[in-house]
Amino acid sequence: MIYAPMALFPSDRPERRTEPRRPANVAGVVVGPGLELGCTIVDVSDQGMRIRLSRNLALPDEVIVVEVGAGLAHEGRVVRRQGVEAGLKRQRQTRLGGLVPARLTAAREAWLRAGGR
Repeated sequence: MIYAPMALFPSDRPERRTEPRRPANVAGVVVGPGLELGCTIVDVSDQGMRIRLSRNLALPDEVIVVEVGAGLAHEGRVVRRQGVEAGLKRQRQTRLGGLVPARLTAAREAWLRAGGR
């Protein structure tokens, strides 16, 4: 029997990213209107990130991903959804220590509940 070589990471789509992705494996919290859900930041690039949710749940188009250990809020637009994974295009990044804009109040509170200081 002859076996054809198999790609290590098969993909149906060609790579469209212009910048490299960096593995992250960082604890996070996704915050949106009426939503606060644990996640893992799987990888990041200069303009985006891929997250894995703690459960399969529909996300709104705009979310904030709180990077708990670093105390950062990444505001972004969901551009891809596949099961428990989502791809985001990052729009802005803000530190959550000290004063934050009103739009990040829920993200700061989620960060504090998750153990951020």
